[in-house]
Amino acid sequence: MEALRLPHLCQPDGGKSCGACCGLYNYADSSRESLTRRLRRRVALMSGVERTTAGLEEFARIVRETEDMTKRYEVIHCCEYLGFLDAEERRVGCLLHPQQNDGADYREASFYGRELCDGHFCPSYHYLSREEKHALIEVIDDWYLYGLVVTDIDLVKGYFRLIAAGIHETPNPKRLRGGPLHESVRSFFNLKLTWPFRDADANRLGKYYFDGAQYMIKYIDYEALGMEKSSFDQIFMSLSSNFSCREDVRAAEEIISRHVGEFVDIYKNFE
Repeated sequence: MEALRLPHLCQPDGGKSCGACCGLYNYADSSRESLTRRLRRRVALMSGVERTTAGLEEFARIVRETEDMTKRYEVIHCCEYLGFLDAEERRVGCLLHPQQNDGADYREASFYGRELCDGHFCPSYHYLSREEKHALIEVIDDWYLYGLVVTDIDLVKGYFRLIAAGIHETPNPKRLRGGPLHESVRSFFNLKLTWPFRDADANRLGKYYFDGAQYMIKYIDYEALGMEKSSFDQIFMSLSSNFSCREDVRAAEEIISRHVGEFVDIYKNFE
């Protein structure tokens, strides 16, 4: 396989980006509709702001006082300067970044400051393989879904481990650029948005749940359901699963098996 360059997960291309480190998904209401309104309004507000200390502080004050700032997890800061970076609203990111301000860097106005923002790399940079990173970049062109998936290490690694076992190799990300393989992988990760067994608790994100001061892992009590731990447990927790009976678990297992089997069949037929 041709060597793959190390991708930039935050802003990989013009089709999507991730704002999770800036607290994008830490609002109690982190639905796509709510976040879209929030980010769009900030862009409009920033257009009339003077790029001075006073002007930027006033911008942050208005955001805090006019938006619902209720958080899932109080310790994670939700940056007021996160907004859409393009008119098409395909990419989210820092409105203070020099690329948004003709080379001028205003990130010192933010809570974390320029140095920390510039040098931070999330755990996905370290734990996802090059192939896994490139695969996500190839198949997801949606800022909302991309941010949810690229930061969910367990979900990504669990899925690619299953399909690698089925095809006896790591899939080449270049084969995912279009066609049925692309659609198959995209369909699986879209379960982040459509999973029928998703816990409705607003303070749940992936396998974590929050009480405001701390976060804990929400384990699935298989014993209470009268069954052994599922082989898909890692994926189920990442999808915020809440099962009421063993039949739910079996139905969920069938969904994951179907997605994995579909990819394996397509991949082998295109060899």
